[in-house]
Amino acid sequence: MSKEGIDLYNPLKRKEKTMYAIVETGGKQYQVEEGRYVDVELLGEEKDAKVVFDKVVMIVNGKKSKIGQPYVANAKVEGTILKTDRAKKIIVYKQRPKKGYRLKQGHRQGFARVMINKIKTSASKAKAETAESAEA
Repeated sequence: MSKEGIDLYNPLKRKEKTMYAIVETGGKQYQVEEGRYVDVELLGEEKDAKVVFDKVVMIVNGKKSKIGQPYVANAKVEGTILKTDRAKKIIVYKQRPKKGYRLKQGHRQGFARVMINKIKTSASKAKAETAESAEA
């Protein structure tokens, strides 16, 4: 909390207008903003590859928001893969009491770090088309 009582970490309570989207990939939903990165499940692409998330569940731009049914029409999020890596190791330990059964196993989940470049909506597409027609 800041001195004015505004929660800086909650994008809905910030004073400045922020645009973010909630996208679905790998069976999970992620909140993404332009210029920030997000760690998602492996996408099968190499480093510096362009990726497009077309399953956009919700877009918030300041106080305006669009909620999909189930996805927002004509909306997509573009990004670039920064790296692919594996997360910190977790230990899976199984034991059956009084049976002498013990099993210890490690697991490292793979992930792709994606830098979000652009959040595109049908409104931003219409603005781009009008700007192109004005230049011509």
